[in-house]
Amino acid sequence: MLRYSSTKARLTLMVASLLFASGAATAAGKAETASGSHATYSDDEVVKAANDFFKNGAEDLGKVLGKVLKEKGQPVAFIRGEEGGGAVGVGLRYGRGELVFKGGAGRVVYWQGPSLGFDVGANAVKVFALVYDLKSAEQLFQRFPGAEGSLYFVGGFGVNYVQSDHVVIAPVRFGVGWRQGIAVSYMHFSPQKRLNPF
Repeated sequence: MLRYSSTKARLTLMVASLLFASGAATAAGKAETASGSHATYSDDEVVKAANDFFKNGAEDLGKVLGKVLKEKGQPVAFIRGEEGGGAVGVGLRYGRGELVFKGGAGRVVYWQGPSLGFDVGANAVKVFALVYDLKSAEQLFQRFPGAEGSLYFVGGFGVNYVQSDHVVIAPVRFGVGWRQGIAVSYMHFSPQKRLNPF
């Protein structure tokens, strides 16, 4: 009888230990998932940050941002920077900016890429890009092809979407000689400056 009780006690202790370990693993998994997600910027925070960056409270900027926020919702990060490029049918662009997650420190990023289509001119523009579903800065460092038919232009501001898997980036551009004719393009982000646009 004593031996049976002792065996039963050991089994109970083992089951309790397994349940505790399982609960701890589940909690750790939830914590890991939570740490992999980021808080989003509200519409007001996006508009304020863009206005501060462009130094322009123009109605046109509000219209462009309003379209993106309505279609894509609230971003987890934004990139503010500058871009230069030129084209005669085939073009190149190079940019440098700062990736900023809400409540986090900024990180310098670079981008480059070619463009094809009815694209003639040169530009030097400021870029404010809304970033969606990006879990970490490292996930940014890849190619983001342009989404067909996503170009939207009001006044001096233009926006188009680039996307890789579920990560979407909406760069809002404003500046001298902004080029509207981009038909096929991508943005290739990197942690260091690159001369090769491909």
